Amino acid sequence: MEKGLLMVFTGDGKGKTTAALGMAMRSAGHGFRVCVVQFIKGSWKYGELEAVKRFGAEIDFRVMGRGFTFKSDDIEKDRALAHEAWEYAQLAMFSREYHLIILDEFTYLLNYGMVGQTEFLDVMAQKPENLHIAVTGRSAPHAVIKAADLVTEMREIKHPFKEQGILAQKGIEF
Repeated sequence: MEKGLLMVFTGDGKGKTTAALGMAMRSAGHGFRVCVVQFIKGSWKYGELEAVKRFGAEIDFRVMGRGFTFKSDDIEKDRALAHEAWEYAQLAMFSREYHLIILDEFTYLLNYGMVGQTEFLDVMAQKPENLHIAVTGRSAPHAVIKAADLVTEMREIKHPFKEQGILAQKGIEF
């Protein structure tokens, strides 16, 4: 049975975006089109962006935020960008062009009220039947977890920065 799944990668541990991008690579490897919409991450030079430029003709990668919203100097600008990214994601969903759409760091939009949970769940109920959606981010709302077909919680047990003061490293965290 083919059914588009709603998948959620949440929790306080590392690996949420990495898990979703692994699925993007897997889908692209099978010749399926993928759309990745990054809602929070800004214009840093991420390794995944460089990889997609080199190898990812099947992956439409959109960085649509301007950095971490909880450190914002202009929350209204962040809210407008978030809304613009959500509109783009919805257009992508209903274009029937993609096999998988990744909504990276989307839980923050739900938790900060930038997109309503009811609105999100209504869109999920109307999306094309065979379209897969992956949502990443900490603190996924209960209603989204309940609606999801797959939920994986990343739990931090040990972290190199907290344990040893090791900063984020190129090719590992970015």
